Amino acid sequence: MTNAIEASGLVKTYAGKVKALDGLSVTVESGSVFALLGPNGAGKSTTVKILTTLSKPDAGQASVAGLDVLRQPERVRRAVGCVAQKSGVDIQATGRENLMLQGHLYGMRGKELEQRVSGLLERFGLTDSARRIARTYSGGMQRKLDVAMGLVHKPQVLFLDEPTTGLDPESRADMWGEIARLTAEEGLTILLTTHYLEEADKLARRLSIVDEGRVVAEGSPDELKGELKGDAVHVELASGEAGRAIEALAPLADVRDVTLEDGRLLHLHADNGAQAVPVILQALEAGGVNVASVTVARPSLDDVYLKYTGRSFEKAEATAAEVNR
Repeated sequence: MTNAIEASGLVKTYAGKVKALDGLSVTVESGSVFALLGPNGAGKSTTVKILTTLSKPDAGQASVAGLDVLRQPERVRRAVGCVAQKSGVDIQATGRENLMLQGHLYGMRGKELEQRVSGLLERFGLTDSARRIARTYSGGMQRKLDVAMGLVHKPQVLFLDEPTTGLDPESRADMWGEIARLTAEEGLTILLTTHYLEEADKLARRLSIVDEGRVVAEGSPDELKGELKGDAVHVELASGEAGRAIEALAPLADVRDVTLEDGRLLHLHADNGAQAVPVILQALEAGGVNVASVTVARPSLDDVYLKYTGRSFEKAEATAAEVNR
């Protein structure tokens, strides 16, 4: 299978000191949904900007649809569609006018454009609202119009940068369904950036977990979760007794990948979590460690992120939010 996107060793530094990308590499198969998964500030949007020719890397190389993003930027722009985090919809124009203008920007005219616009309005359930000013659209409707605008010129590759941020659960589910249909029915290649674990797990054939401008893990969701054999066990300690807790668990042969977070959260894996919990609690009690709660679950992408970065996805998101204040 051919690759629609190939990027190698991308480096990007802002303001001379903020390294947004630190040697990031990614390969995306044609006709698939590929997700860049990471917290805000991980480098996802910077990657999209480089691949869509909106920014130049300090080092590295990349191609999209077989075109070099540095040497053939104009051809790349015609081969891709891009839906940015911030809506590109003109809220003072109607839905149809937004799509028509987008087509004009790509040199489309006449019957071809009219048919394309009508088809997209129908596909995204916007036909009845086509003559309404977009300012009156709901958030979900505006986001659908955004995606439709990115598809007007029939791109080979579509970039969706955090496409469901801010949407309600129903609108998010609708968007997921449309993304899945675009690849299944039209063979479109989609690179999706997201900080929603469930979104990447549900939609992506393959994904890269990005942390601090680097890819720390790559594979299909099932492959990555499969690396964490057994069940994930999460133990909340009643007080700061982390050192004694780790020491108490060390002799247990069935317990592995013990990770400490915030001084009182233990994350670990066991072949059979339900059977392992009593043994874990007994070992902690014998070590003089008080436990507040224990939960058992099948491994998730959050557990994968934890394995490769040493912190939970929720913690990384909170840290990024604090930095960006």
